[in-house]
Amino acid sequence: MYSFKNDYSEGAHPQILNALIETNLDQEDGYGEDTFSKRAIEYLKRRLKQNELDIHLLSGGTQTNLIAISAFLRPHEAAIAAVTAHIATHETGAIEATGHKVITVETNDGKLTVQHLHSVLETHSDEHMVKPKLVYISNSTEIGTIYKKNDLEQLRHFCDQNQLILFMDGARLGSALCSSENDLELSDLPRLVDAFYIGGTKNGALIGEALVICRESLKEDFRFHMKQKGALLAKGRLLGIQFSELFRDNLFFELSEHANKMAGILRQGVSEANIPFLIHSPSNQLFPILPNASIEQLQKKYGFLIWEKTDPDQSAIRLVTSWATKEEAVQGFVEDLKRILKSN
Repeated sequence: MYSFKNDYSEGAHPQILNALIETNLDQEDGYGEDTFSKRAIEYLKRRLKQNELDIHLLSGGTQTNLIAISAFLRPHEAAIAAVTAHIATHETGAIEATGHKVITVETNDGKLTVQHLHSVLETHSDEHMVKPKLVYISNSTEIGTIYKKNDLEQLRHFCDQNQLILFMDGARLGSALCSSENDLELSDLPRLVDAFYIGGTKNGALIGEALVICRESLKEDFRFHMKQKGALLAKGRLLGIQFSELFRDNLFFELSEHANKMAGILRQGVSEANIPFLIHSPSNQLFPILPNASIEQLQKKYGFLIWEKTDPDQSAIRLVTSWATKEEAVQGFVEDLKRILKSN
């Protein structure tokens, strides 16, 4: 059984594990004040080409979203998100549990536009409703689409005009930035969004996300928020070592490129079998629509998610490739798919 269920089935890249072992007996300060965390933050600032940033290392995406959004918003303020957004569908109401409503918007591709935001602001017009304040976007999105520079520039302009905070979930930012269709650089993000995070968990790290706060007004007391919600780790060095290895050279991007390359082989093979996709997704997540009978046969050998039924006889599945996906497994899936379709 080979899994295409997600991009965090494997542990961590060997370079990261080796670094953890080699530094294991070094004594360091706690709570992110260690030399490894400080070094990782310096590496990130160089990549982002800006020093006036606050960067915090946290353990996971849900934790990062919860702490950041609850810290950035006042009690009566809400987040706007696509209906497919992680904070709306897969975080067990974590944002609402902090007292902040998530206002969801139906979209065709998992991406928010100025038109979506304008509609929400028109609807929420007075103090009898929550006040929309934060715009939550994911790049890549939960259905594999990506934001391009023009998309973000339009959102940035609208948010500035309407005093909104633009926050990007970057759990799969590596895949988005390494997509063949991407025109963004990592260093573009500090001017385009108010805060974002760089996902390590889904790109070669054991655990870890690097939250980058760009807007000055959002920086104050953030470590207090982290401590109060259990995110200020005594052994913060574990996160620092991992992000140091990811960004000391080009490891972070090399791992993303591998995941995308494996997805490209899958995409080509599925297309050659004349199988349609639920949506065009140029990242490491694919959503082919297959006959239910073929899905049942594939499940005997491969793990993947059944995303949604498209009609009584067909369903869209989700295939996710990772930094460690084996090319022979990808080729094997394509060959098995073609064989099963031919036999049916």
